[in-house]
Formats: sequence, C-alpha cells, structure tokens
Amino acid sequence: MSRGRTYAIVGGIAAVIAGLLIAVSVVGSGDEKPTPPATVSGADTEALLAGIPQQGAALGRKDAPVTLVEFADLQCPFCGEWSRSAFPEIVRDYIRPGKVRMVFNGLTFIGPDSEQALRFAYAAGLQGKLWHTVDLLYANQGEENSGWVTDEFLAAVGAAIPGFDHQQAVAAESSSQVDARIQAASDSATALDVRSTPSFAAGKTGGEIGLVSLPSLTADALRPALDSLLAK
Repeated sequence: MSRGRTYAIVGGIAAVIAGLLIAVSVVGSGDEKPTPPATVSGADTEALLAGIPQQGAALGRKDAPVTLVEFADLQCPFCGEWSRSAFPEIVRDYIRPGKVRMVFNGLTFIGPDSEQALRFAYAAGLQGKLWHTVDLLYANQGEENSGWVTDEFLAAVGAAIPGFDHQQAVAAESSSQVDARIQAASDSATALDVRSTPSFAAGKTGGEIGLVSLPSLTADALRPALDSLLAK
C-alpha cells in the first residue's frame, strides 16, 4: 500500500511509544480548542446503505460469495479518504448486488478519540447500524486527537440515523459484547500482521482471508482482488 497510517504491532515497545505519543499530544494541545466536525447529515449515508442488510460489523448478504475485511481507525485520515471516495463504489458494484460481504475491524492506535468513536460504532452495530455510524463519522471526521469525538457530536450522529436508539447505544458502549468485538478485531490484525490503516483482507466467505496489497486508496485498486475471488 502506497498510502496509509502505520500501525505497528510490536508488543511492549509499541505500547511505550504509543503512551509517549499520547502524552506529547496532550501536553502540546492544552491551549487548543477541539476541531469541530462538519455538520452531520444522514441523507447521503441513508441513500448509500438503504436496504442493505447489516449484522453487527458486517454489511451485505450472509451468502455473498466473497468477504472483504477492512482494518481501520476512525481517526485515520487515510481511512476517511477511502470511505468518502472509494467505499460508495464498492457498495454500488459489489455489496448491494450481493457479490461481497464487508466486515469492519476497528483499531484504536491513534488516541482516545479513536476508542470513543469505535465503542460507539460497535454499540450501534448491536442495532444493525454500525455502517451508518462509521460512514457518518468519516464524513464528519475532525483532526486527530483534537477532541472532536464529543458526546454531543455522537448524539448528533445518532439523531441522523433513522430508527437509531442513541441512549441504548451509549449504554452498550462499555458492554462485554463491545469489548469482545474490539479484542477480536485487534487479534485478527495481529494474526494477519496488519501494519497500516486502512488495510484490507479478502477471501471466499467461510474460508481463510489474506491481506490485499493496494497501490492506491481507490476502488479500482481493490477491484482485481475481488474480481479474482468472484471468478473462482
């Protein structure tokens, strides 16, 4: 992949480095105001996803022949770029027609806003609304670790999703189900040696998946891998 946010998984060393980076960020941002996200609007998201089944972190039909897994941090600007530009094409050409089922594996290596956003997204997944939430978070993404993921902002995101129970999602953020989903995503990233976000893995549904090397963050860069799997 030519572009992306590095995600090193090297045990204790990574933890120490991450802690230092977060500490520096907190110290250096004492006088900064949180970067406000753009105005939340659910119209485009609803049009994009309407009628497509969602089950937890998965988008698309259960019997789709190919599964695509995205590894992403909701604060990662490259992940946001991919979501806003390439994701609609993948939905239109592969997910909506029932060819591909897509699974979101969220990571939280950038900072506290990453975890707060991810917990809310996975809690929304318990209502079948994870992909609405993820799409809206990326559409309104703020600067990294600027404090943009506020309770008020998440409430506005929830209000923009038809049929979404915001209070139910807030209550579920610290649930064992959400904890387990975050751990499972982290374990999967470790097993596949994911080193940057966004990263993608794909395979026949029900079988093994493998990382897909992308030369660019475009839908066209992903098509050859999906088309090859669909042809098998």
